[in-house]
Amino acid sequence: MNLVFLLEDQSMRYFLEEFLPRILPSGVYFRLIAHEGKQDLDKSIPRKLRAWRDPEARFVILRDQDSGDCKRIKERLASMCQEAGKPDVLIRIACRELEAWYIADLRAVDEVFGTKLSLKQDKQKFRDPDRLGSPANELIQLVPGFGKTSGARQLGPKLDPANCRSKSFASFVNGVLGLVSAG
Repeated sequence: MNLVFLLEDQSMRYFLEEFLPRILPSGVYFRLIAHEGKQDLDKSIPRKLRAWRDPEARFVILRDQDSGDCKRIKERLASMCQEAGKPDVLIRIACRELEAWYIADLRAVDEVFGTKLSLKQDKQKFRDPDRLGSPANELIQLVPGFGKTSGARQLGPKLDPANCRSKSFASFVNGVLGLVSAG
């Protein structure tokens, strides 16, 4: 099976390069196509879905929610996929940002950056990181030297795939594994 991930940006690509090999069974190949933001991704979706010639390919779209309405974003993306003739695309939205997935696993953040943030994991603020206004800014304040790109590369090999503090992370992992198991 071949999975093709259409991604909002490079940090998602760097994270998934390290994370996906840990959860995908052997024989499942993936390709990561990063875009230069949401507008670039949106313009690219119909064109790439129509032009892709591999009948074995299964598509996954991943983007940040930011301040948008998650359901509306997903409906709009699904409509784009439908119009391009690919109604079975898996669409996942990182609520609010990819960095919420990192905050959901502060043990991994500790391991990578030498912090002691996991002691705060059960505090209300960190129990449901999908609700944070700006997880990226939160990490920048909590972790000296945290950068979106370097953080993505370093946390991809460490994040616990079974962690479900971030519902959007759990939905992503379960969706990808469900896509693979459906064949």
